[in-house]
Amino acid sequence: MVNQETPLQEKSAKTNYKPAILKKWLLITIALSFLGIFIVVPLIAVFSEALKKGIELYFASLTEPDAFSAIKLTLITAAIAVPINTLFGVIAAWAIAKFNFRGKNILITLIDIPFAVSPVIAGLVFVLLFGSQGLLGPLLDSNNIKIIFAVPGIILATIFVTFPFVVRELIPIMQEQGTDEEQAAITLGANGWQMFFRITLPNMKWGLLYGVILCNARAMGEFGAVSVVSGHIRGLTNTIPLHVEILYNEYNFTASFAVASLLALLALLTLILKSIVEWKTQKH
Repeated sequence: MVNQETPLQEKSAKTNYKPAILKKWLLITIALSFLGIFIVVPLIAVFSEALKKGIELYFASLTEPDAFSAIKLTLITAAIAVPINTLFGVIAAWAIAKFNFRGKNILITLIDIPFAVSPVIAGLVFVLLFGSQGLLGPLLDSNNIKIIFAVPGIILATIFVTFPFVVRELIPIMQEQGTDEEQAAITLGANGWQMFFRITLPNMKWGLLYGVILCNARAMGEFGAVSVVSGHIRGLTNTIPLHVEILYNEYNFTASFAVASLLALLALLTLILKSIVEWKTQKH
């Protein structure tokens, strides 16, 4: 027997449909307005202020020695921190997702510490450990090793605040995949490296790339921890965010926004790559 809606039911359905449409468009309007006010408008302001006095001054602000040094140091820091965190992330995620061992929950908790601790506090901890008056300071000074207010301290601080990104992306992916394919590969005679490169790595490649993108973006944009350990030495220990702060405090707004536009471009590039990787992951 076929159920047929009465005219009264059809009228009721149409009546309920209109408020649902209005609610949907209201929510969409609120979301777009929020994004416009807090994301689009600031981005427009950054680029408009950067280009306010012409394209020549814009490029001059990016190529002057202190700015070039800050850009170079930021790239070097990211080039060191991201591969280290990628290697750690793969190893830690593989261990947590594929094996059961004592201290597993403790390891997961330690991985989340950079998310829970303020970056400024993390930088202060490094100063207390490696500073001249710190726990290891006398030993480092006697061997002429300088970490705080030098490039090694910046790299250490950046590694600390960024190391959860890769591992946190990989753990759920590996847990969802399980161990059936790896066990089958071992049964067929594959060794550990063959199993990893032919089974595990291909299955997690998009999640790995996603974590690397986020890690790199945070490494280049980190301010709090790096600000504490850098010493703000112009031309030596200033990264891009620190150089932007110094220029702004000196009321050199055009140069400040010009250098800041590099970080804005990095953010836009990160969003584009993130969207591509998410699409690839869902498709896979």
